Amino acid sequence: MDFQNAVEIKDLTKKYDGFTLDNISFNLPKGSIMGFIGQNGAGKTTTIRLMLNLIKKDSGSIKMLGMDNVKNEKEVKSLISAVFDELPFHEVLNADQLSVIMAGLFDQWDKNTYFNYLDRFSLPRKKQFGDFSKGMKMKLQIAAALSHGARLLIMDEATTGLDPVVRNEILDIFLEYLQDENNSILLSSHITTDLEKIADSVTFIDKGNILLSGNKDEIVESHGVIKCTNSQYKDIDPNDIISARLTDFGAEVMINNRQKSGKKYSGLTIDNTTLEEIMLFYVRRKTKEWK
Repeated sequence: MDFQNAVEIKDLTKKYDGFTLDNISFNLPKGSIMGFIGQNGAGKTTTIRLMLNLIKKDSGSIKMLGMDNVKNEKEVKSLISAVFDELPFHEVLNADQLSVIMAGLFDQWDKNTYFNYLDRFSLPRKKQFGDFSKGMKMKLQIAAALSHGARLLIMDEATTGLDPVVRNEILDIFLEYLQDENNSILLSSHITTDLEKIADSVTFIDKGNILLSGNKDEIVESHGVIKCTNSQYKDIDPNDIISARLTDFGAEVMINNRQKSGKKYSGLTIDNTTLEEIMLFYVRRKTKEWK
């Protein structure tokens, strides 16, 4: 199957009372991992539910693995896996029983791969899922998701609430999965430190709008924070400012063109920034100045 992007979303709109996913577009290149970031309620889960055709879009198009997600729904869903923050399997089931169920759902189900993941994650086969911890439930979902030859893994806030050791273990599994260049991951999260470790690109959504989308390193490197006095802050062109945190001691100013600003404000120091800090300043872009 020949396609450049594992996901292509174009002009996607979904209106609810009080919230609109507003004409969003982004691409996830094949063979890579994209961090889909934003605050809770920004539109991440709505976008994923639209991708999975669990809710109907108002307008726009969604292609996954080169196919329309509605017209080719059955074929698309045989080639993707979705992992959520809550376990979708009934709590009275155990891991052995789940394998039998999944074999009936997926032609490509590989029970050897599944049981290997269970062993690797030290997950019991006979214990009911209702007695699993949150970390065990997440590992179980990932074991199932990676055992039927899926080419696209969609994760919705899946590492939230897990301890750092479990999160690192899961991130390592994702990197292994991406060793096959036909595999891709969309990882929705507000834990930006995870994404800084493993994501190739990021798409940042806020209140139903895409604010940034592109190569993660380029986004982080092109942004910076000027720390200066309040009088120096007044000399910075408002057009160069994403937003500014003002205190009695001075200002922290997020700029999005570090090279240009470095020449323009040569007397000021521009510090490196992080995805988390970029998010923090962008969500306050309309207020412009905050404390």
